[in-house]
Amino acid sequence: MTDAGARLFEELMRFKPDGLTANGWAVKAGVSRAIWADLRRHGNPSRRTLEKLLSASGSSLAEFEALRVGQPAPPAVIDGPGLAESSGRWRSAPLAPIPLLATHPAGEWGEADSGIELHSIDRSNVVGWVDRPTALAADADAYAVTMIGESMWPRFRAGRQLLVSPSAAVNIGDDVLVELAGGTALIKELTRKSASLVELRQFNPDVTFSIAAAEIAATHKIVGEAI
Repeated sequence: MTDAGARLFEELMRFKPDGLTANGWAVKAGVSRAIWADLRRHGNPSRRTLEKLLSASGSSLAEFEALRVGQPAPPAVIDGPGLAESSGRWRSAPLAPIPLLATHPAGEWGEADSGIELHSIDRSNVVGWVDRPTALAADADAYAVTMIGESMWPRFRAGRQLLVSPSAAVNIGDDVLVELAGGTALIKELTRKSASLVELRQFNPDVTFSIAAAEIAATHKIVGEAI
């Protein structure tokens, strides 16, 4: 687990309900055994998984993100017309949404029948918009893509919308979108990196493979799933 992943998992465990083991918390939240084991190993959960766990503990994603950046959680919204009930702070303006780019299957990388799925991402074609999390409030270049195929199951299910940050630092163990010089892209886990090559892993089928650095146009961090 990376240092960042270890810190995230440690912060998440502060929300574990009293009287439940970590595994019991996952069961209560409806998080599968495979996803929970992967979270404990890598410390890189999807936003959907975080939401489930925090909801089961009576908390929220907003509280968790506020804790991580060292700010107080946003005040609860109070329904009702009375002015006396609205004495809290004004709610901040909503964050600008993130563009969802057209994403299509693009065959397989490498040898025939490798099973290593490729994506084609059309940056000129915005097919929708997704909510911007506070963690990406200052990232003007963030974008979203759609996961095609089951190559990253159980980390990402086909059809999920993934949030991508070109400005975020990329570390070993992160999920990444690797743009290839030919115009296609790989959505995988980064397992090793050197000046000459990058090693990636996909989960289904479980394959670890290397790509020459010269073949890579850019590597962007996948920060989680859109909600």
